[in-house]
Amino acid sequence: MSDGILSKAATMEIPISSNGDTSSLPEDDGLEQDLQQVMVSGPNLNETSIVSGGYGGTAEGIIPTGTIKGPGLHPPPPGPPPGGEEVVRGIAVEKFDIVKKWGINTYKCTKQLLSERFGRGSRTVDLELETQIELLRETKRKYESVLQLARALTAHLYSLVQTQHALGDAFADLSQKSPELQEEFGYNAETQKLLCKNGETLLGAVNFFVSSINTLVNKTMEDTLMTVKQYETARLEYDAYRTDLEELSMGPRDAGAVSRLDAAQSQFQSHKDKYEKLRADVAIKLKFLEENKIKVMHKQLLLFHNAISAYFAGNQQQLEQTLKQFNIKLKTPGAEKPSWLEEQ
Repeated sequence: MSDGILSKAATMEIPISSNGDTSSLPEDDGLEQDLQQVMVSGPNLNETSIVSGGYGGTAEGIIPTGTIKGPGLHPPPPGPPPGGEEVVRGIAVEKFDIVKKWGINTYKCTKQLLSERFGRGSRTVDLELETQIELLRETKRKYESVLQLARALTAHLYSLVQTQHALGDAFADLSQKSPELQEEFGYNAETQKLLCKNGETLLGAVNFFVSSINTLVNKTMEDTLMTVKQYETARLEYDAYRTDLEELSMGPRDAGAVSRLDAAQSQFQSHKDKYEKLRADVAIKLKFLEENKIKVMHKQLLLFHNAISAYFAGNQQQLEQTLKQFNIKLKTPGAEKPSWLEEQ
């Protein structure tokens, strides 16, 4: 096989040379998951359809009973339309071919995966791209941690605001019923009312922060990682068919072998094209994701800092100005829809 078949920019084959000795290898919990991923995309048998001439089609060739003349003649017993058996047989053959191709592909990919894991083969690696992918996965885990903590903060703030609201009501009630302490209970009631209002404003800012981080992590990053999974599957298929082609190339060159080699070359090229397309797609998505992440986080971190600082400094004006700066609108009390506080 010529050297040009397997050459690609920025990629390389990494040989695995444990000589099949797996005694020193740590248990790999991901192996079972990878095998399940290879098996999970089964053949789609719903893609076939009945073409014209099948059951329920036109009635060509069927003689209406009213046209039959003569005594004692009866219409022939109903049977399948002409060509019906051939159509059914054709569908069965088509579905069998789909299952057969899926089975062969699954076998080759499973063989390649086991070969890589147990040190008997090689895999194609784009070092730069895979470093970026691993960095994305690590970043996603850290952002998920921030998201979890921010949600916990929201829950605590909500409880605090509810407590302040109840405490303010209690002070106001006692102010009316305790003439000797009316003033003292009164200004404490006003203080709790103000703190409650500021707390609701802060909650609006923090909730906006949580919503934005959630979108970034569970939609934008997850969408990119779905493309990464497709790329990794295509890489496994590419290496499986590359290995198959290499093995056939080293075999005898009789007439049957030449035919199998041509078929293997065609399948290899198809999987190579798919792999390279998905590799390019992943590179583009990673680039746009990084740009989007910086833009989103710059805005959200500024919002979070300004809102928290204003709240704990007791600066109501600055807190309200922060929400206006980021176009955050709190739902007014008595709205038909429940407030976002109630949706937590």
